[in-house]
Amino acid sequence: MAKSTASTSGYRCSECGWQTAKWTGRCGECQAWGTVTESGTSRPRTVSVRDAVVPGTPAVPIAKVDAATASARPTGMDELDRVLGGGLVPGAVLLLAGEPGVGKSTLLLEAGALVAESGPVLYITGEESAAQVRLRADRIGALHERLFLAAETDLDLVLGHVAAVEPRLLIIDSVQTIAAAGVDGVPGGVTQVREVAAALTAVAKERALPTILVGHVTKDGSVAGPRTLEHLVDVVLHFDGDRHSRLRMVRAVKNRYGPTDEVGCFDLGEYGLIGLPDPSGLFLSSHHEPVPGTCVTVTLEGRRPLPAEVQALVGPSVLDVPRRATAGLDGARVGMVLAVLHRRSGFKLGKQDVYAATVGGMRLTEPSVDMAVAVALASSAGNLTVPHGVVAIGEIGLAGEVRRVTGLSRRLAEAERMGFRRAVVPAGSASLSADDGGSRTIEVAEVSDLRQALAVVLGRS
Repeated sequence: MAKSTASTSGYRCSECGWQTAKWTGRCGECQAWGTVTESGTSRPRTVSVRDAVVPGTPAVPIAKVDAATASARPTGMDELDRVLGGGLVPGAVLLLAGEPGVGKSTLLLEAGALVAESGPVLYITGEESAAQVRLRADRIGALHERLFLAAETDLDLVLGHVAAVEPRLLIIDSVQTIAAAGVDGVPGGVTQVREVAAALTAVAKERALPTILVGHVTKDGSVAGPRTLEHLVDVVLHFDGDRHSRLRMVRAVKNRYGPTDEVGCFDLGEYGLIGLPDPSGLFLSSHHEPVPGTCVTVTLEGRRPLPAEVQALVGPSVLDVPRRATAGLDGARVGMVLAVLHRRSGFKLGKQDVYAATVGGMRLTEPSVDMAVAVALASSAGNLTVPHGVVAIGEIGLAGEVRRVTGLSRRLAEAERMGFRRAVVPAGSASLSADDGGSRTIEVAEVSDLRQALAVVLGRS
């Protein structure tokens, strides 16, 4: 016989929803302090085979499932469609997360106006008034007679607008501002966000309605709210960019309908976002003469190769503890490259101030930029210039070896298209980069360790 439901006492984290039987001062999931509070939980009953219910829709062979209902519909923004895998899938729920002021609302307002060309679009704003959104739409030219706008924070009213408008696309800005009646917690809390997201997902699946939810981010850049929010939705997009740069990038962290290694590039200006189908060259500076401390590499943003310039400045320090500062680079990897230069290449940088940065607000976290960072640091420390038209690509190990990187053929093709004449790559990469039948004109120099790479690029050991 089935066991009856028994009430027990448990503890739940108010930030991420993590549950435990005993009280702890620190959450075991999100590591937040003082967020674990007591909450009544119920012991689930045991279900027997006799309780099984005959399904109304029987299971069918996978080959007979109609896949046409999951075909993507383009939004009209090529860079956004690139990341989504072709467009919006009916019934799909997307979560767009990003820092405040990065341009999430502008992106969705422009996308909504384009989708409105083929059907009604409902834009729910919970953070701004309708008049404020209208002013932004006037500025970026996102006005359309079938783009409907409503300023609501109640879930029941939002669902009422959906029933009245019957939109082709639903945009919720943002999910943390919507509250469900009868659910404990304040708007934006774990319980509220979970219930609101679950209700909107159910409506999206029932009506085959593509839904885009705007989500907040925490200090470390992760999506705010319970972790189950990312599991509920079908697509998770991150919209990021340097606050002092006009470049914005959309990355797919999770995508059930397309690839997760694509990136969309936009230029954020006074009149909205403009797609950048060819952003190469934005991250390179122009020098009339070679300058010590600069080196160009080719990084992969998704499947898109982008040339980027690394700059370094090394000089004597007047402080007891020399300063290490980075901008656009991973400080831990720069510190590792400094240690390898000191131990394996003989550069004495222990009492030198070191500054390393990228050009154009580009963030380079890929290991393939290690060689360019090392060459830029060595160039600045030795006051040696890197010849014009040279790119350096490769990961550096702690033993000083240069390791292979992925996508080398695409990197070299992009470097050649941008006018670079010579590429320094890891040893053994010739077979990986010979996919074009030997038609490539760029000279490829293979190196096995850091000492050899510096000798090839800088012209001396």
